[in-house]
Amino acid sequence: MTIPLSAPSARPGPAGPLPRLLVVTDRRQARAPLPEVVAAAVAGGARWVLLREKDLPRAERAELARQLRVVLAPVGGRLVVAGPDPLGGSAVHLAAHDPPVVGADWLVGRSCHNLSELTRLTTEDYVTVSPVYASASKPGYGPALGTTGLAELCRHAGRPVLALGGIESPAQVAACRRAGAAGVAVMGAVMRATDPAAVVAALQHAAEDTDLDSGTRAVA
Repeated sequence: MTIPLSAPSARPGPAGPLPRLLVVTDRRQARAPLPEVVAAAVAGGARWVLLREKDLPRAERAELARQLRVVLAPVGGRLVVAGPDPLGGSAVHLAAHDPPVVGADWLVGRSCHNLSELTRLTTEDYVTVSPVYASASKPGYGPALGTTGLAELCRHAGRPVLALGGIESPAQVAACRRAGAAGVAVMGAVMRATDPAAVVAALQHAAEDTDLDSGTRAVA
């Protein structure tokens, strides 16, 4: 089965069109309340958001998920929730050590960091591979894979890869795409931005550069 990337003709369904850019939340780095930061990211072109904030009580986190879905709904965006509980939605992103989701018609992503973790994948729709670069959000997290390491893991993933970790510039986005990533996931560069819309627009433009498509693989 080929999982489509963002395109008007991409099929609907649990997987849906996968993004070139996934915005990842972190309220501790955000310069404004998360709904405001996400609204600005959406104005810049973001259509998928990954809600982290796993330390919040479930009720508080569920309310935040509801608020973010309200922000995303007018543009047909999608909220993915970190962890096995979709908080009333239909998309989750699992940690490397989380057990597989069984029997649910959800979009499922998973975090991976090395070849061993990739070999344990089952029916996930996509993976994030990290850290590609040294991350200001997680000092000491790594070691960084670099684009060479990213390229190696992309070749073995068997599904679309979103590059994650330390991605802050259009040049880095382009390098990740040339290494074989279908797109990128970005947290700190958006959360810390004084103008999240402008940052997202620049990164999205780089991610969607059709000249880079020859650097990515169709996943069969």
